[in-house]
Parts: sequence; structure tokens; C-alpha cells
Amino acid sequence: MRVVFAGTPEVAVPALDAIAASRHELVGVVTRPDAPAGRGRKLVASPVALRAEELGVPLLKPDHPRDPEFQAALRELAPDCCPVVAYGALLPQSALDIPPLGWVNLHFSCLPAWRGAAPVQHSIWGGDEVTGATTFRIVKEMDAGPTFGVMTERIRPTDTAGDLLGRLAEGGAGLLVTTLDHLEVGDIEARPQPDDGVSMAPKITVEDARVDWAEPAAAVDRRIRACTPGPGAWSTYDGERIKLGPVAAEPDLALAPGTLEVRKNAVLVGTGTHAVRLGEVKAFGKKQMPAADWARGTRVETGAVFGGE
Repeated sequence: MRVVFAGTPEVAVPALDAIAASRHELVGVVTRPDAPAGRGRKLVASPVALRAEELGVPLLKPDHPRDPEFQAALRELAPDCCPVVAYGALLPQSALDIPPLGWVNLHFSCLPAWRGAAPVQHSIWGGDEVTGATTFRIVKEMDAGPTFGVMTERIRPTDTAGDLLGRLAEGGAGLLVTTLDHLEVGDIEARPQPDDGVSMAPKITVEDARVDWAEPAAAVDRRIRACTPGPGAWSTYDGERIKLGPVAAEPDLALAPGTLEVRKNAVLVGTGTHAVRLGEVKAFGKKQMPAADWARGTRVETGAVFGGE
């Protein structure tokens, strides 16, 4: 069948590639407009836009999908269905009504858990052992449409949000194509989401990513992994912000929350329970480096405190 894919970031590219390689006819791609990036703040096309250009597929970049010009262009492409992965804009009903089989979204959680912009981050932060990806028909209410299919994925003890999202993007691409295959022949039924088990996953802000050293070590670990790579977990030292990579447990050592113990090849920090060992850190204006190198260069001494200014 004829499909128009909608997506924007790198995580959507595996699904775009899978659809392009499938039996379905990819007749167009919708993505967000070019956005400023880098120190020069030059306009840069989205990863999906760049891949669509490589594939030679017609590309639409509406300022908003309610724009009449965009909707007219979409009608001209005459898609049977519009698969979506992380497009990044709310679709009005007038756009939802264009493809006869609707817009089918690939969402990176087992719905109805973690509806919203940051499901992978919240599943790690919340301590889930298993998450997954779900295909569903888009409706006006956020991530609440009836579901078609689901895949599951175990959350590993050292997974960052980036690690987990990468696996879900690859596995979810296959799920999305399978959903399209079944929609084409009409042997799949969309099932309403249950009312129980709904949880929300709003975007994680920079302030959310600030580490609270008074929390238990497990909570500190989950927050840091959930915020890696973005927006990046952080604390402060000597009045400056320090970005923190994933930590490791030191269950046999207790330190006051935020207090540092500097060793030859390690930096330990106290939490509300036991200490944790820092991995890599990034001070303002510096490159990312092992915590022990940072401590030597900054002349951090045992007894110093994170966030104690």
C-alpha cells in the first residue's frame, strides 16, 4: 500500500529504512523544519530529512501539520496509511482524517504505561525491569489510541536511555512494518487501551536531571542513566556545573550525601544509602574524562562536597 512516513530524530531512521525496504510503496516523508544547531546555530535538516533525501523520496517540512498547504500536498500523495515515529508535532483531526487507514504511531513503551515524550527515560528512572514498543492508531488524546501490536525488551542493569532506545528503535522498526503488513490485508484489529496502568512520561528538563545525593544510591543510578545522553545528569562543584556519566555501586562504603572520597584511580560520592563510584564527568568548557582525571586536574580533595555551595 501507499505510505507517507512521519518522523524527525535519529531514532526514527531505522523505521524509515525498514519501510523503504518493505513491500509497501513509500511515496513521501514528513519531518520537522530545519532547526538551528551547533555553535554557529546554522539551520540543519533533521536526520529523517537527510535519509529521505538519500532515498530520493518526496519530502514535506510543514511549520505545522495544520497548514492547508501541507494537507493539500499530503492529499495529493494519496497515502493509504501514515506510519509515525517521533515526529514531534501534534496532528489535527483534519490531517488525521486524510489517510483511510489512519496514522499508525510506534511508541517506545508498553502502552498504556508511559504515555508522553520521554517513555524510555521514565521507564529507566522508574525502575522498570521490562519495557517495549507499541504500535497504535493516533487519536487526538496523546498516546491514547487503540493498539495493534507490542514487543517487549528487558532493561539491563547498566542501560542508559540511549542504549535502550537504540534497541527499541531497531526492534520497533520491524513491529511497525509487520503492523502495516496486517493493515494492508485487513487481518488486524485495533484494541482499546485499558483504563488501568496509565502513566505519563513528560519531557525531562535540565532541572529534573540534577542529581539529589540524598536519594538512595539506586535512585541516583537510575536518574543518571535515564538522563544519559540527554539532557545529561549533573551536579555542581565549586559553583560550576559538572555533567555526570553512569555510576557504579560501592555498597561497602558509606559517605554523607554528596561527599567525595578521592582515591588514586577512583572518585566515590555518598548518597542516602551507600556510596557510588563516578564514571566519566565533564566540567564546563572541558572534554569528558574519567572522574579520577578530573579530580587530579581540579585538585579535588577527600571531604569536598557536590552541590554544597
